Amino acid sequence: MNETVNIRELNDLIASKANFLSMIRNGMDRRIVGQKHLVDSLLIALLCNGHVLLEGVPGLAKTLAIKTLASLVDAKYSRIQFTPDLLPADVIGTLIYSVKNESFEVKKGPIFANFVLADEINRAPAKVQSALLEAMQERQVTIGDETFPLDKPFLVMATQNPIEQEGTYPLPEAQTDRFLLKVVIGYPNKNEEKEIIRQNIHGVQTPILPVVTPQDILEVQKIVEKIYIDEKIENYIVDIVFATREPAKYGLSDLQSIISYGASPRASISLALASRAYAFLQGRGYVIPEDVRAVCHDVLRHRIGLSYEAEANNIGADEVITAILDKVVVP
Repeated sequence: MNETVNIRELNDLIASKANFLSMIRNGMDRRIVGQKHLVDSLLIALLCNGHVLLEGVPGLAKTLAIKTLASLVDAKYSRIQFTPDLLPADVIGTLIYSVKNESFEVKKGPIFANFVLADEINRAPAKVQSALLEAMQERQVTIGDETFPLDKPFLVMATQNPIEQEGTYPLPEAQTDRFLLKVVIGYPNKNEEKEIIRQNIHGVQTPILPVVTPQDILEVQKIVEKIYIDEKIENYIVDIVFATREPAKYGLSDLQSIISYGASPRASISLALASRAYAFLQGRGYVIPEDVRAVCHDVLRHRIGLSYEAEANNIGADEVITAILDKVVVP
């Protein structure tokens, strides 16, 4: 009975924040045509205090999306264009000698912001990628002898070109695992494309004004942490992740030769976190199986290793995840 009362109170608390979500979504809609999944993914990552890896061809409003979100939240935004000659110091900052003071002074890099766009992350070599991902994981940066905590909220949205394009460095699996979501975005439909043309040929865009503050985001993050996950849902999440590691035990023997390695425990954590955030977006104080299924592809697609046989047969991670969701028993 107490559990029911708590969920009812939580539902009321979430309902009181409906205006918070509608203001952000309306603001995004004024600038972004279509791409609802991209906007929802950014909100899920923001509510979970996680990060997003986006894969898609240029020109799909990836940069515009996070820049608009930063403006709506009244937060500091920075953009890092990753190139083959980029250095770690160009991301986190460095020590510069001051002749006037006869001492070294800290010059902070663009990582010191609330919203960071790591544009074309797979254009830079591994050392630079590691510098960014260490800051993402530890939420702090060490320059010289000093350690600086990063601002809250802190969201990195990294964009990635499809790895078959020339001049790219595929992200190592251990690094991609640190992204809460990997979102693959596609082209708009014909009606959306016409609306994009109309918006851009006039040359006049409505300025985006802040509608919430960073403190509002932190408060909502605490509400999301309270969203209830039943043990049956936890078992469902664990079964999905274990099916990527031991497919034969779940009646998926045909995937045994397709999967070279399964998802890590971080996948289970991320699936639970993202499911709670998705439940919040739906106005619920508890997680249901549909929430897990809704975020499953984005959470798992970069955490499953595929064999050469999968590549030879043109089988992608999304097909594997769909097969697992179809087979694992829903509570």
